[in-house]
Amino acid sequence: MAWRCTGRTNAELISNLASANLITSDRVRQAMLGVDRAHYTRIAPYTDSPQSIGYSATISAPHMHASAAESLLPYLHPTARVLDIGSGSGYLTHVLANLLDSEEGKVVGIDHIEGLTDLAKGNMAKSEDGRKVLEHGKVEFITGDGRKGFPDKGPYDAIHVGAAAKELHGELVTQLRAPGRMFIPVGEDGGSQWIWVIDKDEKGEVKKKKDIEVRYVPLTDAPKGRAGE
Repeated sequence: MAWRCTGRTNAELISNLASANLITSDRVRQAMLGVDRAHYTRIAPYTDSPQSIGYSATISAPHMHASAAESLLPYLHPTARVLDIGSGSGYLTHVLANLLDSEEGKVVGIDHIEGLTDLAKGNMAKSEDGRKVLEHGKVEFITGDGRKGFPDKGPYDAIHVGAAAKELHGELVTQLRAPGRMFIPVGEDGGSQWIWVIDKDEKGEVKKKKDIEVRYVPLTDAPKGRAGE
């Protein structure tokens, strides 16, 4: 059904996602309307499917970005700290920043390929809003191994993982604030993968919920080869 959400413009894409109830919150709808997907991929930006961005990476389908934003929304308060692992093109990082209604909120995007962190910064700088977000430090892009999280800026109210982990990494759960939530695809490349929603309550108790079946690129080491491959 998701492919039917494809639009001719960013506004039409978001409208179609809302009509299909893939976006149910007005906050998420407005946040996604504020980020033109064409700034983050040159290939079919308003098609509801993943697209290659180089470096063996993809930008996820818009309906998956909407699903992640909807899931994490209860934890995205104005002063929240958010970690976006496998930030790739930087698209969802920007959407998450839009969902923090304060200059005091912070989103850290981390990717293991320097070319992708550079790409994300360049993509975000294509819009006036994106430039302001970067200049004010509301978004910061880091090159590093996202499987280990980024404890220097934690703990995090919300963690999004944009590639499939082979297992649920305990280090990421540790970096969740209490309360906090993580949205993470888990499973083998080419095998069964599921979104797991990990909640940590005020007492630090952790609950895991197996949500929807998905297909993501794997969360791995940086690929060997020439830049852009």
